[in-house]
Amino acid sequence: MNNKTALNLIFIAAILLLFSQTTNHAQNNKTLDSKQKSQTEDDFSEQEEVRRTFQLSPGATVEVSTIYGAVDIETTDSDTAEIHIIRYARNRADFSSRKINIEQTANNLAIRGERDLSQERAKVKHRVLLKLPRQVSLVVEKVNARVNVGEIDGAVRMARINGAVKIAQAAGFAEVSNINGSFTMTIIKLGERGIRAEEINGSVELRFTDDLNANLNVIEFNGSVNSELPNTTVIEKKRNDIFAARIGAGGIPISLTSINGGIRLSRVGSTVEQ
Repeated sequence: MNNKTALNLIFIAAILLLFSQTTNHAQNNKTLDSKQKSQTEDDFSEQEEVRRTFQLSPGATVEVSTIYGAVDIETTDSDTAEIHIIRYARNRADFSSRKINIEQTANNLAIRGERDLSQERAKVKHRVLLKLPRQVSLVVEKVNARVNVGEIDGAVRMARINGAVKIAQAAGFAEVSNINGSFTMTIIKLGERGIRAEEINGSVELRFTDDLNANLNVIEFNGSVNSELPNTTVIEKKRNDIFAARIGAGGIPISLTSINGGIRLSRVGSTVEQ
């Protein structure tokens, strides 16, 4: 890995550490004995739940941001958005911190947590479960855990995720950046704007359902680049620096920059798929 890539990955880690330091403070203190660790990890016994239901217009934008816990998003063919938020705390008084606000119109749904700037140990953890219409655009950013997303027909943007990102299926433009974990996505139809992923501290796997005509450009990577797609022509290849290829007739851009892990492009249903 060259110096620029190393500096970029250090920058990712610094941003994510700043966002998550209060969550991980107690878990990273190796001076705690096993009993104290068990208490720290398991004593979030208080729960506060929110359940809301909204109607969204086709093409609406859904934004999820500043969440201190895992996010799971299912999708359906309806026009109904179902929100289930769980906040965990050690005592009821702690629920005054890390609140989550919900704002909704016919064309927009925003679920935004409050930023915790305290230097104390984490008082509240989140769990967000959403059921959304497929025909939406999705923005998820500043999440301090993994993110799983179902089948989305609109554009997808992910940024500053401190955990793995999995998108079951996307049909439009996808932009992913500053991910501290692996990134996996299945694409049923690649839009004209293509895919852009950068600053990924983990492996990248892109799976395609249709024959693909695209230009693949990988810059600054630490791992192998494997395209199992038919009609792939390598144009330029330089270890850990650049990998350029034409897939099919070329055209739509797939741009991957600063990837600290292996990169794989494959067809859905490939016999070597796990």
